[in-house]
Amino acid sequence: MVFQTSVTDFDLNGFTIINGIYCDAEIENINSIINNAPTNKDTFRKTQDLFAIRQFIKEVPQVAEVVFNDKLKQLIAGLFGKGYFVSKSIYFDKPAQSNWFVAYHQDLTISVDNKIELSGFGPWTVKQNQFAVQPPIKILQDNFTIRIHLDEANEDNGALRVIPGSNLKGVYRAETINWNTETETTCCVKKGGVMLMRPLLLHASGKTVNNKPRRVIHIEFSKAELPDGIAWSEKFEY
Repeated sequence: MVFQTSVTDFDLNGFTIINGIYCDAEIENINSIINNAPTNKDTFRKTQDLFAIRQFIKEVPQVAEVVFNDKLKQLIAGLFGKGYFVSKSIYFDKPAQSNWFVAYHQDLTISVDNKIELSGFGPWTVKQNQFAVQPPIKILQDNFTIRIHLDEANEDNGALRVIPGSNLKGVYRAETINWNTETETTCCVKKGGVMLMRPLLLHASGKTVNNKPRRVIHIEFSKAELPDGIAWSEKFEY
């Protein structure tokens, strides 16, 4: 399968969208596996507004075979080559009635198994017993994220909005965005499609206005070796 994108275009814009990675049967299989997974673990969060599974592939390992189908593997190899592994994965289910938004931000942290003092690493945070730290920027520049859409995402149900090229500007605080020079793009993705992005790309998501679900699998990839004393908390070789 030939994908109409290149790593150069991807790096310049900070994102790309490719539809048709999963067929309806594969999406149904993924949803079935998730629906049958136990929900009594610390990494599962279920409220009226959100159902989320942190360390998704570690907690629901049987989903990996379906998620990493031949098309996705070909896409990763064609754009990025070999050596990458999963460094973080989250499943998000924003129900139809959920109506909250996420402001513009960059994904500046990685998930690790321990907290120690390391030059170039910091600040640190902890969420649900998970350590996160901002690493040296070279690691973030080389990492990438794939968002797998189990439902269609468009302007009416909270599709990501991004600022193309913002990934090339280092750490870019949302409060300093110059809207006289920056442009915003809404990333519409069909059910079964994927969005690829760099962590440093400024992105946000709006509220839904059509009362349709928004189920997404968010997977981060890296090939960085971490210094002695810490390790990736969720390393998975696909």
